[in-house]
Amino acid sequence: MKTKLISLSLLLALGLTACGGTPSDGAQAQTGSMYAQAENWAYLPTGETGEADVFFVAPTVYVGGDEEQFNMSLENEQDKANFLGAINMEKGIYDADARFFAPYYRQASLTDYLLPKDELEERLSAAYEDVRDAFAYYLEHYNDGQPIILAGFSQGADMSLRLLKEFFADEALDDQLVACYAIGWRITEQEMEEYPHLRFASGEDDTGVIIAFNSEAESITQSNMIPAGVRTLAINPLNWKTDSTPADKTLNKGACFLDYEGNILLEVPQLTGAYIDGTRGALKVTDVSPEDYPPVIDTFEAGIYHIYDYQFFYRNLQHNVGVRLDAYLAAHAQDAAA
Repeated sequence: MKTKLISLSLLLALGLTACGGTPSDGAQAQTGSMYAQAENWAYLPTGETGEADVFFVAPTVYVGGDEEQFNMSLENEQDKANFLGAINMEKGIYDADARFFAPYYRQASLTDYLLPKDELEERLSAAYEDVRDAFAYYLEHYNDGQPIILAGFSQGADMSLRLLKEFFADEALDDQLVACYAIGWRITEQEMEEYPHLRFASGEDDTGVIIAFNSEAESITQSNMIPAGVRTLAINPLNWKTDSTPADKTLNKGACFLDYEGNILLEVPQLTGAYIDGTRGALKVTDVSPEDYPPVIDTFEAGIYHIYDYQFFYRNLQHNVGVRLDAYLAAHAQDAAA
C-alpha cells in the first residue's frame, strides 16, 4: 500500500535536487552520493516488493585502534564482513513482509565510547553524515511512498533516532512511519519535549512511535546506554507496557541466538521474564544470570545484557513488527476509504 509521497518542502530542506543529489554541505554535494553505488549498501533490495520498507542501521562492529582512522573505513573488507554479519543477526525480525535496506556507514568505534563526550559526539556526527546521506538517497530513489520501519541496534539505534528527529518533523513523511525500533539506546523525556513530533510507544499496536529498551540485570545501576542519573523511556517487549508491571517468562515467545549468516543456532522459549525499573527506565531481565550471559564487550560490567537485547526477545519483537505493520495498513486503508 502506498501512502502520501514525501513533501517537496522536505526534499528542498535536505538540499536534494530532482536528479537525486545529496545534502548541499560537504564534498559529496559536488561528486554525488556514495549511496548511488550498490557496494555501499549491505542490503539494497532493488526489484523486490513488500508491504513496507525497513531502513536498518547496523550496530557498532568497528573496534578501532588505528589512530589515523577515527571512523570505520568502507575499504576494509573484514570490517564490512563483520558489519554485514551483525545485520544478519537481526534482519529476520523485520523482513518478512518488507523490503530491507541497510547502508554501510563509517561508524564510530567501540573504543570511541570511552572518549570525553565532545570527542565522542564528533565521531558519532561523522557517522551520522553517512546515515543521513543514505536515508536521503533512499527517500529520493527507492521509497516511492512506501510505509517505513526505521530500525537499529546500539549505535544504529542512536542513528535511527537522529533520523527520526531530523526527517520526520515533516508531516507527510511522518505519516509514512510505521514505527522506529531503537533498541539498545536511550531516549529521554527531555528529547521528546525538544522534538514534539516524536511519540513513544504506549502499547503493542500503536504506530508512528518509538520502541526502545536496554536490558540489564537487577544489580546494574549505570551503563554506557543509561548513565547514572539518566532516566530513559522504555517499553517491555514481553507485555508491551511502559510501567513496572512484571512480565513472566511464560510471555517470552522465544529467545534466539544466531550466527553471522542469520541462522538460528539455538531457540529457547520462555527463557526470561522482565520488568522496567521505575528509576532508570532500564529493562531488568529476570531468570538468567550474568555468569551464563557475560557482557562480551570488555568495557561492560557483568550484568549488562546489551548484546542480548534482540536475542532475548527475538520472537516477541518479530511478532510485534507484524502487529504494528498490520495496524498501520488497516488504519491507512480506512483513511483511504473515507
